[in-house]
Amino acid sequence: MPPPPLTPPTPPAGLRATARIHAVADGRGGTALPLLAGEGPLALRRTRSSSGAEAGVMLVGAMTAPLGGDHLTVEATAGPGARLALASAAATLALPGRSGEPARYDVHLTLEDGASLRWLPEPLVSVRGSDLRVRTRVRLAPTARLVLREEQVLGRTGEAPGLLRSRLTVESGGRPLLDQELACGPGAPGGWDGPAGLAGHRALGQLLVVDPAFAAQPPAAAVLGEFAAVTPLAGPAVLVTALAADALRVRELLDAACRTYGW
Repeated sequence: MPPPPLTPPTPPAGLRATARIHAVADGRGGTALPLLAGEGPLALRRTRSSSGAEAGVMLVGAMTAPLGGDHLTVEATAGPGARLALASAAATLALPGRSGEPARYDVHLTLEDGASLRWLPEPLVSVRGSDLRVRTRVRLAPTARLVLREEQVLGRTGEAPGLLRSRLTVESGGRPLLDQELACGPGAPGGWDGPAGLAGHRALGQLLVVDPAFAAQPPAAAVLGEFAAVTPLAGPAVLVTALAADALRVRELLDAACRTYGW
């Protein structure tokens, strides 16, 4: 009796797309981009940077994403001595999908000796009914510099948020520098919106600056208003966290911190 026919595997629900960026020092004091490739909703455009030594790249949303079941990935590498600035053209909206599966958004950043990278995307908005898992991983050489901003908005105006899980992991010289996780919205562990959590705020953000110069003169811990704080990290690095009623106020706080601690 012949064996039953094999059932083909079920294809994964949702969209799969990856954007890849590789920056290298061009030997003339500038930075070249030998690899700049986007897929689907992750379109990439080279932009002018405020510094001639720095290459600028804009992430442009070419279609609505991420929906439930989607898996988007951004991979960026700055080679030795390269300087790279990454930004996004608009806010990212996490939307519910038909499959009921969570969406995933991964960011992988690698900085080699003497490289610098600024990752300054626009806010992520967690729309009602969505389920998004964000994972950012950064690996730095001990002589590399990093400015990284994350901003999250829980729901559109007058709207309840979706479920958002976000994790940021940073290694410097092969050693852990920062590993933190956030979960908020329906389905998150209890207390996420209480006094020890977001305390009723609907916008939150953080700015991480890693700079070897901090080894000689580390930033001091400080309070930036009622719901923002500066925390020095062994790395050497500094982390600024902020809560606010809206995204505009969070951006104001982080921009001020970037002028103080970034470059």
